[in-house]
Amino acid sequence: MKNGLLTAGEKLLSRAAHALEHHPRHVTALIAALLLGGGGGAFAVASLAPEPADVPVRQVLESVDPMPLQSQLEALDVHSFKLFRTDSTRVSDTVESLLARLGVDDPLAVAYLRTEPTFRTQVLGRAGRGVTAEATDAQALDKLSVRWAPTDDGTFKRLVIERQPQGRFTSRIETAPLVAATRMGSATVRTSLFAAADEGRIPDSVITQVIDIFSGDIDFHHSLHAGDRFNVVYEALEADGEPMRTGRILSVEFVNKGKLHQAMFFQEPGAKGAYYTLDGKSLESSYLASPMEFSRVTSGFAMRFHPVLHKWRAHLGTDYGAVTGTPVRTVGDGVVEFAGEQNGFGNVVIVKHNNTDQTLYAHLSRIDVRPGQGVTQGQKIGAVGATGWATGPHLHFEFRVNGVHQDPKHIARHSDAVPLTAAAKPEFDRLARSMRMQLAAAASAAVVARAD
Repeated sequence: MKNGLLTAGEKLLSRAAHALEHHPRHVTALIAALLLGGGGGAFAVASLAPEPADVPVRQVLESVDPMPLQSQLEALDVHSFKLFRTDSTRVSDTVESLLARLGVDDPLAVAYLRTEPTFRTQVLGRAGRGVTAEATDAQALDKLSVRWAPTDDGTFKRLVIERQPQGRFTSRIETAPLVAATRMGSATVRTSLFAAADEGRIPDSVITQVIDIFSGDIDFHHSLHAGDRFNVVYEALEADGEPMRTGRILSVEFVNKGKLHQAMFFQEPGAKGAYYTLDGKSLESSYLASPMEFSRVTSGFAMRFHPVLHKWRAHLGTDYGAVTGTPVRTVGDGVVEFAGEQNGFGNVVIVKHNNTDQTLYAHLSRIDVRPGQGVTQGQKIGAVGATGWATGPHLHFEFRVNGVHQDPKHIARHSDAVPLTAAAKPEFDRLARSMRMQLAAAASAAVVARAD
C-alpha cells in the first residue's frame, strides 16, 4: 500500500480472496474448467459436497503424458490370433472341401492331407467324424484334430495333425476316454415321432430306446397322435466336449393321448439294471417289441396276397421293410437253435428263448451267429436282405409259443418284472425325486425355447 492506496494488483488479489472465501465451490469449478479447456495437461479435483466456509480449498495438479502412438501401432501390427472351427465330415468331402468349410486356405496342408494314410482311410468318405481346425489369421493350418469311436470300449481315437516350427506337418493317433455327460430334450409330435425328435434335436438312438421302454404300453405304429409329447434325460458320451454317441436313457416321460407314462433306470447293487415307473413298478419285458430299431411295418399278422405265390394265404409273422444290411437283433435272451438256409426263408435264424417260446428271423443277407450260441436281448444276429422267396429287402419275423404262431406285436407285453427289494427302495425314491426335477427342467427348457 502506498500513500494509503491499494495498487491495482493488490485490489485484484483482495477481490479474489473475498470471492474464494465466500464462494469457494464456484471459484474451484471455474479454475478446473479453465485448466481442462486450456489443454495444459493438468486437471483439478474439487469436492462437490456442501462445504463449510472455513474449510480451506486444496487443488491437486498432476501432469499426464500420453503414451506414444507409434509404439502402440507397431504392437498391433505384429499381433496375431488363432481361428478355431469345428464341423463334421461328410461322405462327399474332399480335402479341399473339408478345409474350406473349416475356414482354412493352405496349399501345403492340402498336399499333406492328400497323402496322410489315416486321414485318407478314417476321415475321407466317412460321415459324422468330429473335426476341429486351428488356423492362423492368414487362414494357414496350425492344427487339425479328428475324433471317432471305433469300438464300444468307452474310448475314442483322435488323429492330430500339427504344423511344426520348421513348417512341415506331422501326425499322430491318440486314444482317450469318452466322458459321460447328462443331456435333456423335449419334443411334441406334430407329424411323426422322428420328425419331433429332429425338431427337438434329440438323437435317433434315444428315440429307439424310448420306443423299447414303452412298447408294452404304447403302440408307436398306430397310437401316436398330434400333440403327444415327451421329455427325456439321457447320457451322452463326449470326446473333447463334443458328443460322440448317446448312452442310456436315465429318465423319460411320454404323454400319449393325454395319458402320462414315466420311466427311469435303476440298478440295485449286484443286480442287472432295469427300467421302472417313478413309483417303483418294473417295466421290464421278456422281449423287445421289434427285432429292428423302430421301422416301417410293411405287412402285418393277417391274411395277405402272397407276392410270389400269387394267392391268398395266412401271413404268420410281420415284415419289416428296410434297406439291405440293416442290423437285425434278437428280441430276447436265448440260444440259437438254427442258423442257415431254409427253403423260401432264405438265410434264417431261429432262437429258442425257453421251453415254450421261439422266434424266427428270415430273408437275411448275413448271419452273425452260429447254432448253439447263447444270445442276449438286443444282440445283433444278422442283417436285412432279400434271400429266399423275397421280392425286395425286408425282414420276416415270427413269434411262436409251443409251436403256435402268435401276433408279434403282443410279445412286448410278456412281462419279466423284477420287483424292487425293500433295502433298495429308499435309494430308489431319492433318485426318483431327482429324476422328476430333471424331467420338469427339460419341459421348462422346451417352453422357454418355443417362446424365443
